[in-house]
Amino acid sequence: MLKHIPNFLTCCNLICGCLGVIGLLEGWNIPIAYFVWAAGIFDFFDGFAARLLKISSPLGKELDSLADMVSFGMVPSLYMYVSLSLESPFSYIPYIAILIAVCSALRLAIFNLDESQSDSFKGLPTPANAFFITALPFLESPILDFVFSPLVLSVIVVVFSLLLVSRIDLFALKFKNFGWADNKTRFTFLGLAVLLIVALKLAAFPFIILSYIALSLGVRMFQK
Repeated sequence: MLKHIPNFLTCCNLICGCLGVIGLLEGWNIPIAYFVWAAGIFDFFDGFAARLLKISSPLGKELDSLADMVSFGMVPSLYMYVSLSLESPFSYIPYIAILIAVCSALRLAIFNLDESQSDSFKGLPTPANAFFITALPFLESPILDFVFSPLVLSVIVVVFSLLLVSRIDLFALKFKNFGWADNKTRFTFLGLAVLLIVALKLAAFPFIILSYIALSLGVRMFQK
């Protein structure tokens, strides 16, 4: 039974993604970010369980990517489509949101083939992209009003889609040990994330993802 635990957790990730899609289609009065965050928790623990139990299989790897495509690719794409449909005066503008789903699929396929992305990522991870997009409604006015203009939403779609398939180096939150010397960037980011959550509560999540990108770029520039 133990060998099925990681795949069970991956399926829980997929279920959360499916609920997010249904919630968007039916207009549930529940923040879609909750389903994405729950999917992210299951996505973290399926890998953690696999490493803890020393279980690895091609099935688990493929299942994980398929679940991520729904939870972190389809959900933010559909969310942006719905948001642009409500805000844009032009009927064709919302279809730009499909770019998120396409680039998420490319990102996941590239990750599965690129064995160099064990300690760091090339391109924005799909969970980070989904966290940023679905947490935008937690922002407060006047930032909220500015962000949800059709132009800004369209720019966000394009920029973050390009980040998904870019070759920008971003650090991974994977601890091989808990020493400061090997994890300065990770501890700095986690400390910053806690401060942002204390100060901004749920509105902190878009800023946490932006700080993740900025910190990664800063570290890479400093190293060069």
